Amino acid sequence: MKIPAPFLKTGRTRVVIEHLSPSVDNGRYPAKRTTGEWVVAEADLFIDGHDHITAVLMHRKKGERKWQEKKMDSIGNDRYRASFQCEEEGYYEFTFRGFVNHAETWRSNLLRRLGPEQDQAELKVQIAIGMDFLDRIGKRYAKARSAVKRWKEKLESHDALQCAISDELSLFLQQFPLSEFDTLCDQVLQVAVHREKARFSSWYSFFPRSASEMVGRHGTFNECIALLPRIQAMGFDVVYLPPVHPIGFSYRKGKNNSLNASPDDEGCPYAIGSDEGGHTEILDKLGTLDDFKNLISATRELGMELAMDYAIQCAPDHPFVKQHPQWFKWRPDGTVQYAENPPKKYQDVLPLDFENDDWQNMWVGLYDILEYWINVGIKIFRVDNPHTKTFLFWEWCMSEIAKKHPEVIFLSEAFSRPRIMEGLAKKGFHQSYTYFTWRTTKYELTHYMEELTHGPMRDFFRPNFWPNTHDINPYHLQSGHEPQFIIRYFLCAALSSNYGIFGPSFELMIHSAVPGKEEYLNSEKYEIRHWNWSATNKLIHVISMMNKFRKENVALQHTNNYVACHVDNDHMMAWLKCYGDNKILCVINLDAYHRQSATLHLPLENAGLTHNQTYVVHDLFTDDRFMWHGSSNYVDLDPYGLPFHLFRIESI
Repeated sequence: MKIPAPFLKTGRTRVVIEHLSPSVDNGRYPAKRTTGEWVVAEADLFIDGHDHITAVLMHRKKGERKWQEKKMDSIGNDRYRASFQCEEEGYYEFTFRGFVNHAETWRSNLLRRLGPEQDQAELKVQIAIGMDFLDRIGKRYAKARSAVKRWKEKLESHDALQCAISDELSLFLQQFPLSEFDTLCDQVLQVAVHREKARFSSWYSFFPRSASEMVGRHGTFNECIALLPRIQAMGFDVVYLPPVHPIGFSYRKGKNNSLNASPDDEGCPYAIGSDEGGHTEILDKLGTLDDFKNLISATRELGMELAMDYAIQCAPDHPFVKQHPQWFKWRPDGTVQYAENPPKKYQDVLPLDFENDDWQNMWVGLYDILEYWINVGIKIFRVDNPHTKTFLFWEWCMSEIAKKHPEVIFLSEAFSRPRIMEGLAKKGFHQSYTYFTWRTTKYELTHYMEELTHGPMRDFFRPNFWPNTHDINPYHLQSGHEPQFIIRYFLCAALSSNYGIFGPSFELMIHSAVPGKEEYLNSEKYEIRHWNWSATNKLIHVISMMNKFRKENVALQHTNNYVACHVDNDHMMAWLKCYGDNKILCVINLDAYHRQSATLHLPLENAGLTHNQTYVVHDLFTDDRFMWHGSSNYVDLDPYGLPFHLFRIESI
């Protein structure tokens, strides 16, 4: 009988390597990190019998030939862990190997043989075995030969046994391991490393056509520039504009989504395209391309970035409809199928047909739109409804963009089913809108945070929390109650390292809604609004201070460091965020109408505190300091004062 070929290659390997982490869909997609972050890699490595094994993490920047190796630490139950830092943008790859460590097995067995009834003859044999291991080390590692000679002299002395079981010899054997019967993991995993903004950002959204302070006048890019210092003063670092392209005239929507538009109605910016051009043109009422470039530069000079909306859809007047009619779905009556999400109808918008026979040219045409705006200076895109386009387009498009422009960031605006939202994140989206907008109770919020930060999603799904959007005026904000706005703001800004608001509707607490719907009455999607851009209020002050504290406290610049704290009141919620020595404790009263109090139980081990330790919790908003002792302490919050504590845990 002959041994089959596969076993001839692997038959003398003994280490089994399983359950690799981080691994997204068994390595189908890369895990995500940002520059400076660490990848904590884990795997199960085990072997038949009782021999010791050594587990090794192998990692490198993709494209490099040489692997860097790091010995892994056992964390119990045959699981091993090691980490490496992602220093640059791009892709890293890692894998694992394990080998039988007979020298470590020898030393361990020697220790177990020690006792009052030692077999001296057997101990001599064991010392001889150790000498053989040293000889083999000397042959394999030239730089260890002088040390090998000294160790052999010690093993030949009267202190041979003490030398053999010493920690010093153990360290030497670890430094120069005799790897035998190596097993190399058959899977190489990847990590996509993005710039820091992918992990930590504060978005401010507004319609540029509403930027004018003069009632009755259409806003311009130059007037947007005048608003930038105010947005910067509030602490935001991403300024996001809905579409700035020409707006179609056919089937143009009027105020409040009316089908009967008047000649004065400006239409919906998401109905992109007219005789003036399509996705690579600017609406002339906003200004010129040079004006837009000036806006990009002015935003950058203030330490912020301009984000652009990428909406793959066309008005009936869009040049694509005439140039590429095959890209659309035509009905038997000769009309084009407009966009629908029953019962909603979007008569002014035509979706592209991703099943058309000319799909390859369409993909390239859509890619070229992004390439055009990237060359203009846009490095961040909010993508409108990506879940209504084929996933494979996004996987191809974003991988191609990443090759040429690794600094570009995509935010997925997909309020859809969980698997769809997760699928888009796996395909390459750097950030994702979430269900936070509709999570209101303590149970909903804590369970959702656990799902995002302590389940499989933590390695590929970067949440971006929004309390409202220009599409969504949630029911819980339709009262206009100030404490409720403050509560929702604090939750999004303190739970997630990426968040955004649609302002000024949010900061001015605009709350009138279309009856029975989560939509703004007199929405800016269908008309120009004029705001008091110099207004100030308590909420604006909270926003400005919170953005300041987010920038000053690195613990708030991460999401996956969330740790829930038990609070014995269902109207109150608390969580801990630590990063190095920066320890932030957040406490909030979820009841916008009544004062609430409770006992908070702080997980001391997570905070790096001992059971009997006394420490200070410093409220960064009020500058109050409280002396706490142990894990259980009293908290009390009045929603009409500040409904939250932002504590920094400090030493006495």
